[in-house]
Amino acid sequence: MQLPAVEVSQSPEDKFREYLASRARPQRYTDQQRDMVRYIFSKHNHFEADELFEDLRREGFEVSRATVYRTLKKLVDAGLLRGIEVGPRTKYEHDYGYPQHEHMYCQHCHKMIEFQSPVIEGLLREICREHNFQASGHTFVIRGLCAECNRARVTKRRLDLV
Repeated sequence: MQLPAVEVSQSPEDKFREYLASRARPQRYTDQQRDMVRYIFSKHNHFEADELFEDLRREGFEVSRATVYRTLKKLVDAGLLRGIEVGPRTKYEHDYGYPQHEHMYCQHCHKMIEFQSPVIEGLLREICREHNFQASGHTFVIRGLCAECNRARVTKRRLDLV
């Protein structure tokens, strides 16, 4: 499912630059950070820090693993990315410029499937209202097997019975 983009007032790059400048100890926006932000926001996918590091190196960017990890943390703090914990892994995705959505995570092939559900959103609002709880966000992940992995498992099981 391709999610529609949400209109935003600033580019991810401008928003990150503003975040760095507004910190208690302002930080400069480095060339490596610029390259990372541009690369990450040039496509919408879910990725792990090490995958991003390898992709950046493969594309010819000069960036250290430590810079990738530090910058990802800052991008999450700035509200540009969201970290989704899936077992021992953390997958990152765009949070800025994309609508609220949920995920299904295949524990076999590690695919993340995005979906939106007005029913789930309404239920969460109702639960928060019942508990007088002011929500600032949520992460909802259903873990299991995607259609392809489930189909392969069922086919293998049938062959084992023959």
